[in-house]
Amino acid sequence: MPSIYEKYSLKQVINTSGRMTALGVSTPRPEVVQAAMDGMNHYFEMKDLVNKTGEYIAKLLDVEGATVVSCASAGIAQSVAAVLVKDSDWLLENLHVTPIENNEIVLPKGHNVNFGAPVGTMVALGGGRLVEAGYANECSADQLAAAITPRTAAILYIKSHHCVQKSMLSVEQAAAVARKHDLPLIVDAAAEEDLHAYYRSGADLVIYSGAKAIEGPTSGLVIGKTRYVEWVKRQTAGIGRAMKVGKEGILGLTCAIEHYLTATKESGAEMVAKMTPFIEALNTLNGVTARVVWDSAGRDIARTEIKFDEATTGVGTGDLVNALKQGEYAIYFRGYKANEGIIEADVRSVSADQLNIVYRRISEVLGQEKKA
Repeated sequence: MPSIYEKYSLKQVINTSGRMTALGVSTPRPEVVQAAMDGMNHYFEMKDLVNKTGEYIAKLLDVEGATVVSCASAGIAQSVAAVLVKDSDWLLENLHVTPIENNEIVLPKGHNVNFGAPVGTMVALGGGRLVEAGYANECSADQLAAAITPRTAAILYIKSHHCVQKSMLSVEQAAAVARKHDLPLIVDAAAEEDLHAYYRSGADLVIYSGAKAIEGPTSGLVIGKTRYVEWVKRQTAGIGRAMKVGKEGILGLTCAIEHYLTATKESGAEMVAKMTPFIEALNTLNGVTARVVWDSAGRDIARTEIKFDEATTGVGTGDLVNALKQGEYAIYFRGYKANEGIIEADVRSVSADQLNIVYRRISEVLGQEKKA
């Protein structure tokens, strides 16, 4: 039997970029795969499945409400729609053709990012109009409050490495502003690892990717206050119909959450131990400097920062990144700083043997393979 790669002429990937949607995000454990298969092989009353698994997840996480959606992006769109539509049957079916005066969604300007698609697009899908607070490099609680008007429907906070980190207010501060102005706070925590912190910090709705830290199937999780979660669930008959999640996604994610809460997670220190030989090997290459760096969003994730002196290597960093995707294996890095001659390797989804392959490929592209 040919492998999947052989059957469809696909290139094998070494994923040193982390839990990225462009590479299929993560690889669920066998129990999660089995739960998804069990879901596919049985029939359910879908509304009952949504409600019962939501109640089960809510108990696991000690929150008022929970529901599974198709992905975190859908969670943003449906959460925005939820706070606009609320209990209105008319708006549920006529959201985008009915003028809504109170449709503004306020977020810090430094949080208006493209995570693979623009945050603003998800807000617009939900019927909202984005209003930026503060500046690209600064947003205080007062600046957030200053952007609120009688037309404001909710505050949106994006907790992500994509966002500006410096001089930004915390989730707790955003929650205080929301409470003072009697507004819901929606937190997009798609790739975050803590399934409790943002709810406990005062968010009314918190959105997670089911396939990233939780390592479930393609799916999303929305938790929060009962009223708001119920409004999100109503969107199944509105915009949520175009982004519905299947029974396999619901049961797979529910199983993944169970294991996520009890499994021993790889620590930052263990990541450092895995990457140390890789770093030492890279530092033998001319014009290459490697070191440990920590996640900019504050998670316990260690990565390898690789800096290239292009004058010494004679190879542009962007060219090197592209070349590494063209060999026997397509090797992907975190390339956000490639224009500065810097890339990062996330080692959570790779083995020590794969790191050796990555090192050899870098040395080959730089014409220094004899040092390997």
